[in-house]
Amino acid sequence: MDNISILIQAPELALQLAIDGILIGSMFALAAYGMALVWGVMNIINIAQGEFVTLGGFVAVYTAQAGLDPLLVGVPLAAILLFFLGWSTYRVVIFRLVERDLFTSLLATFGISIFLQQIANEIFGADVRTAESGMGSLVFMDGMIVVGAVKILAFVATLILGGLLYGFLKHSRLGQAIRATSQNARAARILGVHTDRVYATTFALNAAICGAVGALVAMTWFIHPFAGLPYTLRSFMVVIVAGLGNLLGVIGAAFGLGVAENYAGFLLGAEYQNAFVFLALVGILVWRNLRLARKRMYLQ
Repeated sequence: MDNISILIQAPELALQLAIDGILIGSMFALAAYGMALVWGVMNIINIAQGEFVTLGGFVAVYTAQAGLDPLLVGVPLAAILLFFLGWSTYRVVIFRLVERDLFTSLLATFGISIFLQQIANEIFGADVRTAESGMGSLVFMDGMIVVGAVKILAFVATLILGGLLYGFLKHSRLGQAIRATSQNARAARILGVHTDRVYATTFALNAAICGAVGALVAMTWFIHPFAGLPYTLRSFMVVIVAGLGNLLGVIGAAFGLGVAENYAGFLLGAEYQNAFVFLALVGILVWRNLRLARKRMYLQ
């Protein structure tokens, strides 16, 4: 109750929490883009989503340590390296999961997640790392509102990437092949679409998006080899709420989650913030299940 009264008496603090939540949500939206793409096209839930984010963050950290700009060099480099990692992961493991049941994909990608965590721990160590962006912060309302410039950049990147992804899927030949494969893979193969190449490209694009997100995360907060689970969980929540193939829904759901989580952390305490996320996930799954049950009842 005391924290609620503080928000009422200091509306600028409530505005600060809302702005931070929206900007944090942009990170979730970027990671959720890739998960929605893989899930919609390949019917695979990628539990290793957060590990791709973490690895992209390490690319930015070592780019900064080498004296290079983590934004101009680290972000594109992370995307490129993770693209090839995603492609390789598909060729080694993921191609075996296509057209299998979701439970199999969950087990397999969970194994990939653990493998990547341990490899990152052995190579980079368990220390918490960050990459200094050097971009500073913007101050508004006589210092009452402070916003990190890198967070604004991530917000803008979310909108730009959403537009580019929509245009790519709508107008490019490969994008049309991806859409055709997601609708009916067998019919797409009959019409001459190389579905295996489409699947490989889709999974690699997802990894590249996560790599870019990780580089932004490393400049905004911190990373370590076991920091991937929160990004996997939040990506899953956003996709569940928004639905597959709904880019605007992904953005809205991610922003809403970021704001709700920020307010929950302030009102309940930072130690309960993750608990709030897990409870929200349970609530969302129950809600979706009730909606599906009601829809099935109407169809009968």
